[in-house]
Amino acid sequence: MSDFNIINTSGVSKNEFSLTVISGKGGTGKTTITASLAHLVDKEIVKADCDVDASNLGIILEGETIEQSKYVGAKVALIDQAMCDQCGGCKDVCRYDAVDIVNSKYIVNNLKCEGCNACVVNCHLDAIKLIKEVTGDVIKKDTKVGKLVTSKMIPGAEGSGKLVTEVRRVGKTENTETLIDGSPGIGCAVMASVTGSNHSLIVTEPTQSGFEDMKRVYEIVANFDSIPLAVINKYDINEEVAIKIEKECERLGIKIVGKIPFDTTVNEAVNNLRPVIEYKDSKAAIAINEMYQNILKVIEGE
Repeated sequence: MSDFNIINTSGVSKNEFSLTVISGKGGTGKTTITASLAHLVDKEIVKADCDVDASNLGIILEGETIEQSKYVGAKVALIDQAMCDQCGGCKDVCRYDAVDIVNSKYIVNNLKCEGCNACVVNCHLDAIKLIKEVTGDVIKKDTKVGKLVTSKMIPGAEGSGKLVTEVRRVGKTENTETLIDGSPGIGCAVMASVTGSNHSLIVTEPTQSGFEDMKRVYEIVANFDSIPLAVINKYDINEEVAIKIEKECERLGIKIVGKIPFDTTVNEAVNNLRPVIEYKDSKAAIAINEMYQNILKVIEGE
């Protein structure tokens, strides 16, 4: 395994393709849409899967691993048993209940430890140190649609936002123009996904929860220098709520670049691990193609 070179990845020029696809909740079709966009972009850009808690863009885009590196994203406390006098001071100050007593010895539970350093400071014998902990792998792949950077996060590991930042950084060592499959929700991993992107595409659906989640994730985008766009997936399953979403987007200044109809072909594509855009005559593929053209117009300033 090799380490990646560190470069300055801050900022991209306004005319570059720099798009992060996000959603206020999981299951809206974010990755399905991202995979199709990856096939539609007609120039060399890097694709990055920043949904690090459940990376699956690489399953659809396939490809061969060309580089892999361990990622250290956290620190945990380690007690030197040879120095420890079993005073229990570490357990007394731990707010996370991460210090257990095993066979009359104080042991740190790595799954509970937050690396806060309180036990280190409180230890009168300096018997405790914080050590680096591997929380996942960062993986670079060659696919038929270009370079893809993805990751494998260790189950239960902390620091998903940090890992997102590392995935983005590694991607930009290849090319500053990027297509990012962002994290769902509204947490720190979403903020890390949006950071540095010229445009953010919010994928929503015509349900009340979809409507509310769209508004919440927009509040995150609004705090970054990223132009918000929106696409309503399966808009025709509830056109009343779809219209409500359109009006709210207009009020917030979010440009709707696409409305994708419900299409059973999408299920077939997902089951076959293929991007739906390959089913060229399907309603969803046609709508996604139109959405992509609208995105290009926004990027090119038309």
